[in-house]
Amino acid sequence: MRSTRIFTALIAGIFLLHCGSQPEAGVPDKPTFADHIAPIVFKNCSPCHRDSGAAPFPLTTYEQVKKKAKTIAKVTAKRYMPPWPADPAYSHFVGEKYLTNAEIATIARWAEQGCAPGQNGENLSWKAPAWRSNIGKPDMVLPLQAVELLPNLRDRFFLVKIPGLLTRDTWVRAIEFVAGAPNLVHHFNGHILMYEPDAKKNHAKPPFNVEITSGEYDSDFSKLDLLNDNGSKPFRLHSAVNYLPGVQATSYPNGIGTFRLSKMFTVVGNDLHYGPGNRKTTDRSYINLFFTDKPPTRETRELMLGTNGVSPIVPPLQIEPNTRSRHSTRFQVDADISLLTVNPHLHLLGKSIKGYAVKPNGDTVKLISIPKWDFRWQYFYTFKKPVHLPAGTWIVSEAEFDNTTANPNNPNRPPKRVGERLEYGGASMRAGDEMFQFILTYMLYQKGDEEMSLEAEER
Repeated sequence: MRSTRIFTALIAGIFLLHCGSQPEAGVPDKPTFADHIAPIVFKNCSPCHRDSGAAPFPLTTYEQVKKKAKTIAKVTAKRYMPPWPADPAYSHFVGEKYLTNAEIATIARWAEQGCAPGQNGENLSWKAPAWRSNIGKPDMVLPLQAVELLPNLRDRFFLVKIPGLLTRDTWVRAIEFVAGAPNLVHHFNGHILMYEPDAKKNHAKPPFNVEITSGEYDSDFSKLDLLNDNGSKPFRLHSAVNYLPGVQATSYPNGIGTFRLSKMFTVVGNDLHYGPGNRKTTDRSYINLFFTDKPPTRETRELMLGTNGVSPIVPPLQIEPNTRSRHSTRFQVDADISLLTVNPHLHLLGKSIKGYAVKPNGDTVKLISIPKWDFRWQYFYTFKKPVHLPAGTWIVSEAEFDNTTANPNNPNRPPKRVGERLEYGGASMRAGDEMFQFILTYMLYQKGDEEMSLEAEER
């Protein structure tokens, strides 16, 4: 009993510390799992906390959630979980996993009161819905060739190909990379090669991957036998699918970003990057494709600021040991655009990042603020509605880095000089080096875009 009172006081203290006030109205007197906790957990926790998920234990049944109730109450009170790095006081996005004060208080009260299951205990066997991609059930799944990863303390990079074959050309609304070893897969950058009829007799013969060094990019991908049989290059859809830790697929409604996929095609990873690991692992990553019968209505484009992008970093991204530094990058758009998604990207020394826009009339548009950067959670943040930025707008991003021993993520002990690697054209993909990128997905502006919902269509 005494330990229960101490825990209750601890939760209350943490809650007040992080929320700054009493809980919101709407906290039930006697919350139950079925009526109050399951909707919160199944929406915000179970997508990762499931069998074969990224999280270390599942939270898909009453018994599993009850067993971890005190832990869940503690980490949600601290806002450590669910992971949502973007500051909701700065801007809002589709699919936010951010709990209200009332939801946090409801979890704490449920744990304190003994984890009631529901009416007459009838929901003891209630289970989370079967997991599926956040944008629906895929129409086609393409497995990558399994990669055996032995314990090592270095980064590894692969060129990979994943051939696909359809009965006819098909419209694709979204494509998604799913990491088989999410604790090791640092990133995947993928393009799609499309073959015209009779241009290639067999696009699905080995090899399916080849190990490379960071910065080695074979533009013809001759190592994987990807050229047409006559030696010419097939059509390439650039940057069709990308992955970073925590990323889920993005699907825009109303035909935005839809593209035509030839019946004979290959997804090419021009690099699949694994970070250092301390145990033997087999990675079985795969590609999901989502089809549609709706032809495209609007083309999407990508703009990348900072490392390897269209704008310089000021001052240059060279971070001396035992120092903290601030850097910025900015770019002026020359056409009216409708901004759809932003993706900030730093490595292990990153501490915070912010992005905003300054219109020609001087108005500032808040895009995103991540006050506590976490390398493990790097989302593609899609706005609820397109953000109109007129021609002449400056897009600005600012980031802070910590290259001291006080940074627990610093890979170097003692710290050493870290930054962009000029021998790789400005960017090393190694996690131990550093990057500063602010990536934007947009479309050319049309009147009325500001009122268009970007919420995913129900499927």
